[in-house]
Amino acid sequence: MRVLLVQPPRCYWPYTSEGDNFLLQQALPALAAVAQQRGDDIKVIDCMPLHVGWRTLYDEVKAFRPHVIGCGENHALYASEALRFFQLCREAAPEAINVAGGGHFSNLAHRYTSNPNIDVICIGEGEITFHKILEAVESGNPDWHSINGLAFDEGGSMVRTQPASLVKDLDTLPIPAYNLMPMHLYGKSRYLFSPGGSTLHHSRGCTSKCSFCAWWTTMADRKIDSDGNVKLSPRWRSKSVDRMMEEIEILYYKYGKRSYVWVDESWNIDPKFNYEFSQRMIRSGMKTKWMTFMRADCLVRDHNKGILADQIKAGLRHILIGVERAEDDNLKGLDKRFYTGGVAEQAIQIMKTHHPEVFIQCTFIVGVKNEDQDTLKLQVELAKKIDVDFPAFHPITPVPGTPIYDDAIKNGHITEEDFDDFDWMTPVLNSDYLTKDQIADELYRMNKLFVNSKWLFRGLFSKDDYKRDMYIWFSKVSLKQFGQAVKQRINPLDVSHYQALVKPDWYDH
Repeated sequence: MRVLLVQPPRCYWPYTSEGDNFLLQQALPALAAVAQQRGDDIKVIDCMPLHVGWRTLYDEVKAFRPHVIGCGENHALYASEALRFFQLCREAAPEAINVAGGGHFSNLAHRYTSNPNIDVICIGEGEITFHKILEAVESGNPDWHSINGLAFDEGGSMVRTQPASLVKDLDTLPIPAYNLMPMHLYGKSRYLFSPGGSTLHHSRGCTSKCSFCAWWTTMADRKIDSDGNVKLSPRWRSKSVDRMMEEIEILYYKYGKRSYVWVDESWNIDPKFNYEFSQRMIRSGMKTKWMTFMRADCLVRDHNKGILADQIKAGLRHILIGVERAEDDNLKGLDKRFYTGGVAEQAIQIMKTHHPEVFIQCTFIVGVKNEDQDTLKLQVELAKKIDVDFPAFHPITPVPGTPIYDDAIKNGHITEEDFDDFDWMTPVLNSDYLTKDQIADELYRMNKLFVNSKWLFRGLFSKDDYKRDMYIWFSKVSLKQFGQAVKQRINPLDVSHYQALVKPDWYDH
């Protein structure tokens, strides 16, 4: 059976993807491995590194004549391009079964099952459900009712089957099908996530359920209550150290990947894994550099246990901590109570004192319900106090699947058509005291306070090569954006030009 998995063409943010510096989407090789293990004729088209535009993609789909086509999307911002792809598939391969997946389609299944170009939606974790979809299609008479974890249209109404169980032992999943991916085209930058950047993950899900975050919902445990409502509970699972070493050795020795962007929601949840994995990496002799998303409270715990230093020795060079807010009340309001009491500040001080070679990136969320000029000042004061390598201020965004989204829909603050501005740079909600436009102005002012010539020169002359490379990358992209603005007769000092997504030259080809 012919199976096609695609990430369609999309516009990109230059500060991560300028110069064809694209990173591997983990879902593609994970699901491809399921079909490969079954013996299917599986093809993966990752349009971004391959420069496959819409016209070429149509020809590719038509020529392959797939029986099943899969496309997932976690980001609301790119939902329109996923929908465009399914329409293309209906025209190029009308007999194929179109399967949508990922966090966005999982959380808005009620909206998309009626789309005539989508046959079935895979909700939540995909491998087991996708395997059963392939079996059903191969049988010649698929019965979607018999497969857990699906949503589909029947007679104009949505049918949602019982939730699929999460994979208990992630080691039982097949090794990602890197052999089907254009691995030589990922992580091509000389400076960002270099040399040879690649994504990977050892864990899925989260132990918490922050009200602004949709990442944990995709891998949540789903139950249907007596009223028919779906209830989500956070669940966290990890692969074993042995399994991760097997995956990394493939990336390192077979594909020459030396720099890793871990896409785990929180890399450092389990101290036992953190210690044992770090020890194995040190003993292996593999020279690698990693970026991870880390929980500040777990970082403090590992430092106190004496196992944080091993993580740096093993390759940790870049951490991102979601500080989010300066005030405990707002942290509690975002359901991030475990960060109250200044734990993020404590974690950052530990890193700066004991591991100054590590690049520290922190995020702040601006525009919460009670945001006013006084609360904004608190965020700036905290950012100045912690003085990290890259503080970033983002507007709160009501991502589908979160309580903030549900509240915004209920109160008419947004509609389900408002996703084009869901880029975490454009404010889409007013606070009780500030309008979206006022919040946008404040964001510009706040970011300019920290990302400026003084900040840049400090980084360019850093003693650490990883830090220096990060600032060189930022400078290189900014200069190119400046030149493009001049060429297009746009004010090069207009910050919106640097925040805008870029349409590749080959996008429509």
